[in-house]
Amino acid sequence: MSDITSTAIVDGTLWVLVGFSVATWSLILIKGIQHVRISHHNRIFNKQFWSASDLQVAAELKVYQGPVARVAQAGFSTLIEADTGTTTHDLVHTGDRQELLDRRLRQQMQKERGSVEGGLAVLATIGSVSPFVGLFGTVWGIMGALTSISKSGSASLDVVAGPIGEALIATAIGIAVAVPAVIAYNFFIRRNKVVLALLDDFATDFVHLALKTSFIIKRPIAPSSTSARRVEAGSKETFSEKLHAQGEHI
Repeated sequence: MSDITSTAIVDGTLWVLVGFSVATWSLILIKGIQHVRISHHNRIFNKQFWSASDLQVAAELKVYQGPVARVAQAGFSTLIEADTGTTTHDLVHTGDRQELLDRRLRQQMQKERGSVEGGLAVLATIGSVSPFVGLFGTVWGIMGALTSISKSGSASLDVVAGPIGEALIATAIGIAVAVPAVIAYNFFIRRNKVVLALLDDFATDFVHLALKTSFIIKRPIAPSSTSARRVEAGSKETFSEKLHAQGEHI
């Protein structure tokens, strides 16, 4: 085994660990921003939702950002479809309104679970693999150092300590990369449990509120184009009347 090959393998191991470190801190930043936004949107929507006088008024809210809001939107859409009779007769829409609502809420919660858990598998893999990658670089470096020492024929401390010390750097870097990944993974797992528990509680409360309305939600009535034209025409007439009145005054 040549010194060039040994050095290339050790350097390659170090670059792999550097890539792991960049991926780890990028994921930490991305997931951190994601959870900050989730907390912000959930807090705003919960305040607006529970301030509504009834479920029909809550269905007319215009703010649908965040996991809780999307779960609520899935529930409202299901009830509106069932009320207007737009659902098709297939296996997806099998069951009464409560069963259909439970299914849609559960499906949306699974989508939200996949969103908040995205990237955690990478953090877990980096946290588990990095020490072994560093150890591999160390072992290979020590093998190369011992081969070079045997060729030189000298086993003094000055000759042995330098190459072996350099080889141990890979293990140290591997551990340094793994520690933040493991800490971040455990932290985000805990945060995800809080978010998913909040979604589960909200879905249960939503079903109970829908039960009080017999699972009937009316589609919000949007202003028609005819009404809009009337309002526009009325505003034009009012403006013309004002101009006419000002002319008479002059």
